[in-house]
Amino acid sequence: MKAIVTTGAGGPEVLAMAEVLAPVPGPGEVLIDVIAAGINRADVQQRRGFYPPPPGASSVLGLEVSGRIAAFGPNVTRPFSLGEKVVALLTGGGYASQVVVPAGQVLALPEGIDVISAAALPEVAATVYSNLFMTAQLQAGETVLIHGGAGGVGAMAIQLAKAAGARVIATAGSDEKVAMLTGYLGVDAAVNYRTEDFVERVEGFTEGRGADVILDVVGAKYLSRNVAALATYGRLIVIGLQGGATAELNLGALLTKRAAIIGTTLRARSIEEKTAIMEQVRIHVWPLVSSGAVKPMVDKTFPLTHVAAAHEYLDSGSHVGKVLLTL
Repeated sequence: MKAIVTTGAGGPEVLAMAEVLAPVPGPGEVLIDVIAAGINRADVQQRRGFYPPPPGASSVLGLEVSGRIAAFGPNVTRPFSLGEKVVALLTGGGYASQVVVPAGQVLALPEGIDVISAAALPEVAATVYSNLFMTAQLQAGETVLIHGGAGGVGAMAIQLAKAAGARVIATAGSDEKVAMLTGYLGVDAAVNYRTEDFVERVEGFTEGRGADVILDVVGAKYLSRNVAALATYGRLIVIGLQGGATAELNLGALLTKRAAIIGTTLRARSIEEKTAIMEQVRIHVWPLVSSGAVKPMVDKTFPLTHVAAAHEYLDSGSHVGKVLLTL
């Protein structure tokens, strides 16, 4: 089959099309003919050599796809049918014409969503729901600060938080993106992090109380300021390290607020955990997508053969929402 391989660690130029052995579904797995694949920051980090796949996972990039079921391995008990359109949460392998995945990480498409746009959903929906709701226990009426609101995860987090009745503050890197956050996505407050202090905006918006939950993709660079922006009993959920992995923190500030810092990743979780998360996505997120309350935000699509150009576009930071590859 055709797949994108990396010829080394580096920029988009290390991505190349190759012929590789097609995967064969094992026990409890399904084989999917890929129609579209989402590009995620984790793919960029893996391409750069900073985020190797977990043991046993495919070295091919790609953590989410949409497509059609092509075959079943033994002992698949879920009620899928051959040719059914589905989405899947992967540990790797999505930039290819076929991929195998545990059946518990596969969902039928939400009603009313086309198969290409659906590829923008599984990774961000699973990431956001597991972190904001299963881990942080975000409640209606609470205030959540979402960093990187114009990205794929950020846009999904904003929509799900608003649907849950939370008050949402989001950061972005330009006035144009700030306008999109307040206009199209309807955040309660938006911050241009290049020109404004998000801690001051949070304090002003909450009358000094702080954010109950912070969803952070930046990491070390924002650690102390995130803690400063937390409310008493606040929960800081760190899901990315775009701003580094190591930072100093005054633990007194954390103790005074009786706050929590929780770091999570999705990719390395067990099949059982991912299955449980995807079931919660099916129950709680898919109805919102089908009703139109939550929309898959697709910025651009690129053919798989133009994967280097797609990564260049993502690296530029000019995208709003998801960038997809199509086959």
